[in-house]
Amino acid sequence: MSLDVEQQKGAPRTAGARRAEWIGTRWLGVGLASVLSVITLGLAVTGRLGLYVNPDSTWFAISMAVVMLVGAVASFALPLGAESDHGHDHGLPHSTGERAEREPHGHAEASHADEPPRPVALAATVTGGIAASGVVVLALVLPPASLSAEFAISRNVGAPPLFAGADVVALAATGDTASFGIGDWATVFATATNTGAFEGDAVELTGFVTPSEGGEFDLTRLVITHCVIDAQPAGVPIVAVGPVPETGQWVTVTGTVRATSDGRLQIEAGSVEEVPEPADPYEF
Repeated sequence: MSLDVEQQKGAPRTAGARRAEWIGTRWLGVGLASVLSVITLGLAVTGRLGLYVNPDSTWFAISMAVVMLVGAVASFALPLGAESDHGHDHGLPHSTGERAEREPHGHAEASHADEPPRPVALAATVTGGIAASGVVVLALVLPPASLSAEFAISRNVGAPPLFAGADVVALAATGDTASFGIGDWATVFATATNTGAFEGDAVELTGFVTPSEGGEFDLTRLVITHCVIDAQPAGVPIVAVGPVPETGQWVTVTGTVRATSDGRLQIEAGSVEEVPEPADPYEF
């Protein structure tokens, strides 16, 4: 005896199961995006959006958050389940008689909405949904914070910085370095060919301490182009008299650029003062 279509494909889902799926789909789409938009606007109002995006890009982040919230409000005009309406019939015949001819047992073809989800697909969706929801909830409840020194160390691959070019080195050679940050000096230190041109330049830089291969410690700062996703560490070697501050400690170094006998540049510190993390912890 042959099984009917419902027994072969599994029992259709109940109305409650379909409703739960529709609510979950809307949460993973409009819901999570709306929460992130609220977080973005909250950070902007409190002046802490700079912990996550370049100040030059805040207008874009804020405008996209507003657009998302407007779209979220508009989405309430759509009934639950509208996301699964493909708007076409997959080429199936419309008349009941034609459907009966296609199906030997006279059962109308089950709709995709009534088919039970495959176990693997369901597990992947649930796992991904829980992970995404967890990240968003953590972003909502945890206080805003800058990226850590451990993050900078993990991203330091020993390669020259990518956020500046020959124009920075040329400007430094003229002695016009008063506005230079750690990122600018890191580029000079990594790419300059005439190190003697920078001998004796006075510097005053603020950053956090990381381990060094060329000095007693590296004075480091994270440089952001657009947002924290593209953050790159920049560091300059510091030679100083006295104990080395703990890794991650913010310090202000006042000193002088020196060229070593092997053609490297480093900063000879006259003073190393421990300071709190600045309100703008990144360079841009």
